[in-house]
Amino acid sequence: MTRKQKILLIRIIAAAVTLAAAALIPADDKIKPFLFLVPYIIAGYDIIKRAAVNIIHGQIFDEKFLMAVATIGAWVLSEYTEASAVMIFFQIGELFESIAVGKSRKSIAGLMDIKPESAAVLRDGKEIRVPPEEVEKGELVTVRPGEKIPLDGIVVQGSSSVNTAALTGESLPRDIDVGDRVVSGTVNLTGAVTVKTESVYKDSTVAKILDMVENSSSKKARTENFITRFSRYYTPCVVGAALLLAVVPPLFAGEWIKWINRALIFLVVSCPCALVISVPLSFFGGIGGASRRGILIKGSNFVEALAKADTIVFDKTGTLTTGTFTVTAVHPEKMSEQELLSVAAAAESCSNHPIAESIIAAHGSDIDRARIGKVNEYAGMGVESQIDGEYIYAGNQKLMEKAGAVWHGCHIAGTVIHIAKKGEYLGHIVITDRLKPDAAGALKELKRLGISKTVMLTGDRTEIARRTAEEAGIDEVRAELLPDGKVKEVESMLRPGKPLAFTGDGINDAPVLARADIGIAMGAMGSDAAIEAADIVLMDDRLSAIPEAVRIARKTVRIVWQNIIFALAVKAAVLTAGALGYANMWLAIFADVGVAVIVIINAMRALSSGKVRK
Repeated sequence: MTRKQKILLIRIIAAAVTLAAAALIPADDKIKPFLFLVPYIIAGYDIIKRAAVNIIHGQIFDEKFLMAVATIGAWVLSEYTEASAVMIFFQIGELFESIAVGKSRKSIAGLMDIKPESAAVLRDGKEIRVPPEEVEKGELVTVRPGEKIPLDGIVVQGSSSVNTAALTGESLPRDIDVGDRVVSGTVNLTGAVTVKTESVYKDSTVAKILDMVENSSSKKARTENFITRFSRYYTPCVVGAALLLAVVPPLFAGEWIKWINRALIFLVVSCPCALVISVPLSFFGGIGGASRRGILIKGSNFVEALAKADTIVFDKTGTLTTGTFTVTAVHPEKMSEQELLSVAAAAESCSNHPIAESIIAAHGSDIDRARIGKVNEYAGMGVESQIDGEYIYAGNQKLMEKAGAVWHGCHIAGTVIHIAKKGEYLGHIVITDRLKPDAAGALKELKRLGISKTVMLTGDRTEIARRTAEEAGIDEVRAELLPDGKVKEVESMLRPGKPLAFTGDGINDAPVLARADIGIAMGAMGSDAAIEAADIVLMDDRLSAIPEAVRIARKTVRIVWQNIIFALAVKAAVLTAGALGYANMWLAIFADVGVAVIVIINAMRALSSGKVRK
């Protein structure tokens, strides 16, 4: 508990003790009010003060105002015990709310701890400690065991293991060596390493994640916005109803004290804090629980949308598959296999596409860059490179048609890269990509959760796409798409009231991620495009995190509606009973504070949706 919470707890205990003493001490009617005034002031002085300040500022109709009016009215009617009890139990509800919010914030705050305090930068042969914000791109940073990696970069010296739990929820360490990429916010465990930074701090993974988490509360769910608007009109209406209940019946039947007492009960019951507290707390707990699993959700509106998701669309390469390509066959037409591989590697040498990297890796030898002239890369087709003064085309059949080369297919399943020169077909290279180990299981789980349709979008050939879809268990395949074609396909599938989620690897899928109802970025550590464009960021490569996210979202929304229905049902029943004279102040206290405590405890179940994996 925080210091403020401890002080409130002490006040509640002191008020309860003095209330019991006031009730037990024998005293005449003149002394009795002063005895009960002590617990009332201990428990409720800040409530009365806040209500007065709000009235001065024009903010009249809130729970503080309702409590002040109801308890002061009870005091005037000599209901001293009830007036003090209302204040004590209201503060108990406030304490429960504070503890619950603090627990949810603590889960989110665990992410905030990923920010490194300083960086050990090597400058002029000396190591100096500076804030991460002062480190420039391309500088060398030393990270010792136990320290957080301050900026994204490449390991240039040393080897170690890093703990990525704060970002991915994965407790198993990850080994790193020279040439490996590391991201800010992860913790170095075993050996000292030197990292060459790839960006400044404001563009680093840790900075973007912190910014995303800090702004998540600004994106409210439709249910949350409804409750905010509802309480804005609800409170004035119930105050007006209480006033009518206190004034109108006595005009005809008399018994002013009886009807004023019923109106005060009506005010206590009508306090909307159970709804106002529990709905945002439930969403906040769901977001916090997801963050513990390495699932970062940018706002409660995306929690609500994911809970209703009807269709989930997947990119293929790097999302359903590992994205690690391997050359499995080289089929030349008029040269040796090594010569074709050499030509293809030279043509692809200026591209950073995974397919290009696999061809270069298969070639093995160094490429003479002096041979390479002008290079044009055609999105979704391949590259056109000038080598030794001649244009070489390396890509799919669409590029071959552009090059005017007569190509033919291959009997081996895989991605086929055709090579041509001046309209002359030189041969093709077959490259394969493996399905991720958890892909089939994740798709099966999504089906079990009731996702009605799964679709795969890819620029790859139809036969390869279909084979991958069959292995994964995808319902529909739409292949041979250019980047803008993916956007059009997603747009054609959008339906009102049935949210569509698109899952991409976060590198080249930003337009589609932004266009879908819910953009989910896979394996996005260090991917600026993913963190910027996606609504949900999965901080590792696990496809199984998607059904986890759906379960968390559905549980959170289910808890929200449980709380709304329960709170409104109890309040409606007790309000009716109070107006008819069948409810006393103690039942009113339960309908207010008791219901608030119950829904807060229920809301905290959303936080337990995400336990860190062991």
